[in-house]
Amino acid sequence: MIDVRYPIGKFDFEGKLTTGVIQDWIMEIANLPQMLRKAVEGLSNEQLDTPYREEGWTLRQVVHHIADSHMNAYIRCKLALTEDQPAIKGYEEGEWAKLPDYQLPVEVSLSLIETLHLRWIVVLKNLMTEELDKTFYHPDSGIISVGENIGRYAWHGCHHLAHITTLKGQKKW
Repeated sequence: MIDVRYPIGKFDFEGKLTTGVIQDWIMEIANLPQMLRKAVEGLSNEQLDTPYREEGWTLRQVVHHIADSHMNAYIRCKLALTEDQPAIKGYEEGEWAKLPDYQLPVEVSLSLIETLHLRWIVVLKNLMTEELDKTFYHPDSGIISVGENIGRYAWHGCHHLAHITTLKGQKKW
């Protein structure tokens, strides 16, 4: 039985960070805005306000969370590229999901994600090989390299996209 919290499994990469692996991850990040827009296209407010699992976030909250999370990822990447192993700040994503901006129309975050990803992809596609090894310190996860973080966020986008598409499939929307 599939764990609805992790419809594609948890992020787990034990391989070597090759150019091909990194390029694949960058393409997943680049394709997310269009795939996300398509996944929520035509959904009513009632459907968007449906949780993807019992006691889980609504589809609307998932879309807004992706925007917040990917903004943080973009900033963390830039910090790691411009500073010597910066310590980044975590955030209480569950608490952020309770704030009033998570009730806005999803178009607000879809537009933000599209624009953010345009900038992020330019940075990622122009990384030098040695820059993939630059790191930041996350208070919960420890030392994370730019290369690993690319993989984590490629997974992150697919993970939340699967929350949306799985629920749509279950509900036959």
